[in-house]
Parts: sequence; C-alpha cells; structure tokens
Amino acid sequence: MNIDSNTYRVPPDKKVDLSEWPTAGPVLTKSKKHYRELLEEHVKELSALQQLHYASNRYALLLIFQGMDAAGKDGAIRHVMSGINPEGCEVFSFKQPSAEELEHDFLWRTTCRLPERGRIGIFNRSYYEEVLVVRVHPEQLRNEGLSKELRDDKSKWEGRYRSIVDFEKHLDRNSTRIVKVFLHLSKNEQRKRFLARIDDPDKNWKLSLADVHERRFWRDYVKAYEECLSATSTHHAPWYVVPADDKDDARLIVSQIVLDALKGLKMAYPETTSKHLAELQSIRKLLVK
Repeated sequence: MNIDSNTYRVPPDKKVDLSEWPTAGPVLTKSKKHYRELLEEHVKELSALQQLHYASNRYALLLIFQGMDAAGKDGAIRHVMSGINPEGCEVFSFKQPSAEELEHDFLWRTTCRLPERGRIGIFNRSYYEEVLVVRVHPEQLRNEGLSKELRDDKSKWEGRYRSIVDFEKHLDRNSTRIVKVFLHLSKNEQRKRFLARIDDPDKNWKLSLADVHERRFWRDYVKAYEECLSATSTHHAPWYVVPADDKDDARLIVSQIVLDALKGLKMAYPETTSKHLAELQSIRKLLVK
C-alpha cells in the first residue's frame, strides 16, 4: 500500500471548497487484520524516527488536529502515536478558555504549550478555535475583552488569519515544524457516531446536548473551515484534509503524514568526539575490572 500524503495537502493560496474534498476515500485495507498490520508498521517506523528526533535535538514538531465533534481526533492521536516514547511527546487538549487565558491575546494559551526542540507537541484543537468556533459564535468575543469597535470590525477574521500565518512563520524560522490535520467528517457519519455513544455506556460521557445543538450550525462551521484552510495553509505550515468517515483509513493517512513530516527533517545522532571515545574506553576498562 502506498499512501501519498500530498493527495490530502491543501496548496497555498488555494480557495477550499470542502464539497470537493471527500469524507470517504478509496478503501486502503483488505481487512481489519490488514489494517492492524499496516498501522503497526507505521507505528514502529514512527517510534524509530521519534528516537532519532529526540537525540538529534534540532527541531520541534507541532501536530495540530482539528475537526467537527466525533471526527476521531482522540482516536487518531491515541492509535497513531501509540509507539511514541512519552518522554519526547506531549498532548494538549484545548477546551473553552479560562478566565486567565481570556485576559491575554488569543495565541497566548497555546504558545505556552509549544514543544521544545527534540520533542513532538500535539494540539487536540488549538488557536484555530479562535477563527472557527468563535467565528460561528461571535458573541464569544465579548468574553475576550475586545472593544465594541474591534468586535464590529469586518476585517477582524482576516486580521486573525494574518496573526496565525505570521506566528507560524516565526515558529518555522526558529526550527518548529508544523503539520495541521483537518479530519473531514460527514454530517451523517457524525450522527451515527453520536448514536453509538448513546448505545455504549462506556462512551455516554462523550456526548452532551450541547454537542447535538451545534449540529444546527453545520453549514456555518463548514464555511468557517473553508475560509480558514484557504487563508492559513502555507508551504511552511500546510493543512491536510483527511477523509474521516472511515476511522481506520484516517489513522493510516495521518500516520503517513506524520512519517513524511519526520522524514523531511535533517536529523542525525550526535557525533561522538575523539575525547568522548577515549572516555568511553576508560569506562569500559573500569566496567571490565
């Protein structure tokens, strides 16, 4: 099986129409067993690359996951990153901003969670909520302490897009590579997953009436995502639109995207100096004795 991650990459300056991007692509596996075998191969390769990434200590890698409710963000992170050493990886899930976070600019709370060099940082939702949820529900701008003039400014969303693009350029210049994944789910598949959460007692906690109420704004969210993807997919921080109706296929595609991102980094294990080699030989003599 050969997955070309560029198939799902949004070209810079491309106007995105999500109706042209499928929520279900060609089936990538022959069976559940075949899927597990392929994912295991990807996970092993990711584990080896992450060890090299950690030792090389030259770059940070930031993975951003966005999508509608029940798109599979948690599952993709859990399965794809299952072989990663926790020492070199951190996951942050961003909910509604706290009172402290609302006292700062909209990028502040996520900036505090950026990965260090040699580490992988994963954002389950991110600063993009500020041009998605907040755009669909602009009344939330009142909680951010913005003046009425700023709230009413028709160019405020374009301003936020510019802030995000400039911020990501800054990170890229300072050795943080960014990969952004939009899990593209259909409204009908979301309905099925919501019903499954009702039927499974272990998943009841994942669903609330608020989640169902948000379905009324589906078209608004689609429009917000289209404009966001169009404005913020760049060469240095691309968006990938991954069909998410089939969870197995989505996880394989995501794992390939992460693999390609790591392979694109110039990494090498630290070279051993002649002084260190001599020191190691001294240690050997002590251990042999």
